[in-house]
Amino acid sequence: MADTPVTTPTDPDEFRMEQWPFYWLTRFTGHYLHRIELTLKAIGLDVPRWRVLMSLRNRDVLSVSEIADHAIVKLPTMTKIIQRMQIDGLVVSQQSATDGRVTEVRLTQAGREAGEQAWKAANRIYRRAFENVEAGEIDMLNALLQRLSYNLSD
Repeated sequence: MADTPVTTPTDPDEFRMEQWPFYWLTRFTGHYLHRIELTLKAIGLDVPRWRVLMSLRNRDVLSVSEIADHAIVKLPTMTKIIQRMQIDGLVVSQQSATDGRVTEVRLTQAGREAGEQAWKAANRIYRRAFENVEAGEIDMLNALLQRLSYNLSD
């Protein structure tokens, strides 16, 4: 890979897509999604189910809207995903005892097992993606991406 300047020119005549951070974020995301889709398909899951399973990992319960927020999916779409996962026996949902407008979601035993299997598969992709990256660099990347995400949030 050729060395490119750290800064992106603001002059459109000097623009090179390889200097545009969104180019690299999009390329990385595309490669990651391709790998995770193939990996999940082999164990009978898909990316939407993966996102729900990982949102609920190590949590007792989340609302559908919280899961949608974590997964960056619109609420009506997430509601349909949760309904499909209920049919598959991976989650159960019920109305919140404290707020009738909220639907809470929990993993079933089958959901916990599917989540563990998916976690192992995804962790192999994680290790490959970050095999030559130090822990401090990962922390720095997470902090930077968090700040950038905050900058673009509503």
